[in-house]
Amino acid sequence: MGFSYLGCLVMVCCLQLGVLVSGSTKNLPIIHFDEGYTHLFGEDNLVVVRDGKSVHLSLDERTGSGFVSQDLYLHGFFSASIKLPADYTAGVVVAFYMSNGDMFEKNHDEIDFEFLGNIRGKDWRIQTNIYGNGSTNVGREERYNLWFDPAEDYHQYSILWTDSQIIFYVDNVPIREFKRTESMGGDFPSKPMTLYATIWDGSDWATNGGKYRVNYKYAPYIAEFSDLVLHGCAVDPIEHMARCDNAEGSEGIPTGVTRVQRIKMEGFRKKHMTYSYCYDHIRYKVPPSECVINPQEAERLRTFDPVTFGNGRRHHSKRHHHSRISQAKVTSSI
Repeated sequence: MGFSYLGCLVMVCCLQLGVLVSGSTKNLPIIHFDEGYTHLFGEDNLVVVRDGKSVHLSLDERTGSGFVSQDLYLHGFFSASIKLPADYTAGVVVAFYMSNGDMFEKNHDEIDFEFLGNIRGKDWRIQTNIYGNGSTNVGREERYNLWFDPAEDYHQYSILWTDSQIIFYVDNVPIREFKRTESMGGDFPSKPMTLYATIWDGSDWATNGGKYRVNYKYAPYIAEFSDLVLHGCAVDPIEHMARCDNAEGSEGIPTGVTRVQRIKMEGFRKKHMTYSYCYDHIRYKVPPSECVINPQEAERLRTFDPVTFGNGRRHHSKRHHHSRISQAKVTSSI
C-alpha cells in the first residue's frame, strides 16, 4: 500500500489539527464504541457495556481479546479511560497503541502504551515505546511507576501525535514528550496508523523478564475501557484522502505541553521513571540523536540502577526491548 499523497495529507492534517486549543481533558469528544471501533479478536472475551460507552476486554486460558479503530489516522489525539485488572497480574499485558504493522510489515510505525502486570503486592508498571519505519532495532522504551493504583479506578491515558512531536499523557499530565529531529529521518512515525486496544499473555517477558508468568487460577483478567476518543485525520486507504476533525466542540484537545504541565511532567519523570533508553549505557554508548539528557533524570536512574545507567556490567536478566509486531503474531495465532 503506497501513500503517494502523504506529504499533502501531512500538510492538511497539521493545518486542521493546529487550530485546536490546548486545555484540560474535561471536554473531550467522546464516542460510542460502534462509532469508531470494531472487534479485533477474542470472540466473547470482548463485551460492550453501558449502551456502547464502555468495553471490557478479558484474558483467560482460551484467549485474550482486543478491538481496533475502523479508520486509519495520520496524526491526532487518541485517548481512553482504562481500569486494569487487580490482584495477581504477573505476565498480563494490556496495550493501548497505534500501529500499521498489518500494512507495512517491514517498515511499520508504532506508538505504544503498554501496561505490565505484576505479582501480588507489586504495582503495575507502564511502558511507552515508539517505532518509525521499522526501526525495531532501536528500542525507544521508557518505563514508569504510577502515583496511583490503576486497578482501583479509571484513569485517562492519551496520545497526541503530530508531524513534529508525540506526547503521552496520564490524567492530563504529560509523562513523555518525544520531538522529531532531522537526524532521525524515517525513524519518526509518519505513515497512517490504526488504533488498537488489547489484553494478552506476555508471560515470556512482561514481568521480571519472564520469571513470573500468568496464573490462570486468577482468570479472567478484565481490562475496562471507557471515554473513548478518536480525534484526528482519518485517511481513506483507497482514495488517499484525509478527513480531519475540526475544532468545534473540542476545546479539551491539547496541542502540546503547557508551562504548568511541563513542571508536572518534570516532577513525574524525576520521581516515577524507572527506565529510559536515552540513559542506558549498556545498549547505547552514545545516546540516540533525539535524546535530550536531563542531569537530574540521569542521576536518579543511576541511583536506581547503577549497572544499566552507570558504567557497570550487563544484567543478562534485563529485557527492555519488545516490538508490537511480535504481539500481532501472538494475537493472529489465537
